[in-house]
Amino acid sequence: MSGLSFLQHGLSAGQAMGWMQLLLAFAIAQQSLEHLALGALGLRDRMIFVSRLVLCVVMGLGIGGAWPVWGLWGISLAMLWRFQGPYNGGSDKMTMLILSCLSLAHLAPTAFWQEMALSYLAVQLVLSYFVSGLVKVVNPEWRCGEALRDVFRFSAYPVSEGLRGLADHPRFLFVMGWAVILFELVFPLALLDPVALKLALLCAAGFHFSNACFFGLNRFFWIWLCAYPALIWFQDRIF
Repeated sequence: MSGLSFLQHGLSAGQAMGWMQLLLAFAIAQQSLEHLALGALGLRDRMIFVSRLVLCVVMGLGIGGAWPVWGLWGISLAMLWRFQGPYNGGSDKMTMLILSCLSLAHLAPTAFWQEMALSYLAVQLVLSYFVSGLVKVVNPEWRCGEALRDVFRFSAYPVSEGLRGLADHPRFLFVMGWAVILFELVFPLALLDPVALKLALLCAAGFHFSNACFFGLNRFFWIWLCAYPALIWFQDRIF
């Protein structure tokens, strides 16, 4: 057996959904525990996060079929109304996108429509990287490294002084900025090969992990990871 053979295996639609639900259960449970640990929630908000946590446990154990997915989708929809939108920005939007696609996949009357729901999620995941790179490459501040300098120098997140010192290294920031831009722009090409896709996802996960360590953006790491099985399935399905 080749040393890279494990990288060349795809996932069935059912396997992709199973992995997504397991990862999603962990990610949403973590978010819910963070809120409950604050201890300053009102009764209504506490019930929201307790309900999410219970549904995550049920979904993570693989019981209840589609009901935990639908329950989490309903609670997420209620949270959009309760907090007047996705209060945590992109990670909340991705959470809702994954739950919506999983909910539709479970409701799909045929395998074709189930695959359409998973394909939509996979395409949106690819676009999340490509469009981000496109926005950066047309921005002169990103092209010259000033955008990253401002991120390190003026970030509102709890960043160490040593890390803020990177703002004084323009050549390093220029190289890193272009590395991010080029990776995001060429990310769709990884769909052409299963090994390349898994390596690209590993690099993308590393990028999100570094942002979690440096800037506390931990939710982006976990929730983007939840969508990766759909893309692995999609690549195997279309090529």
